[in-house]
Amino acid sequence: MDAPKEVQPTGEFTCQLCGLTAPYTYYGHKPPNALSVVLLEESYVMKDPFTPDKDTFLILGSHCSLCSRSVCVGTECSLFYSKRFCLPCVKENLKAFPLEIQEDMDKRKSQQKSFPSKKMDTRT
Repeated sequence: MDAPKEVQPTGEFTCQLCGLTAPYTYYGHKPPNALSVVLLEESYVMKDPFTPDKDTFLILGSHCSLCSRSVCVGTECSLFYSKRFCLPCVKENLKAFPLEIQEDMDKRKSQQKSFPSKKMDTRT
């Protein structure tokens, strides 16, 4: 008896903001084997490598609906508000977004200030 075929990657997704790269197996609205799932945006999808269940998948990212750059779904790179937006486009057009999104962006700014990036130890 043959072993089940492993899904082969279609290509490689790369986030143009953080540089995340991962092989994707599908791009579109309806991932294979996910019969009742229809994604709200065309997305880069890969089989979930953490489970043997062939019906599970991970959404890697999509394209910004304003500038079309490829962005991952990470909160540092993009947000979804009826469409996918990269954070640089959100910041450029912040006043066009609802107050809730504007407040969320303000919270993100204050969190970045209170958690500065780790600096190298300069002690001798």
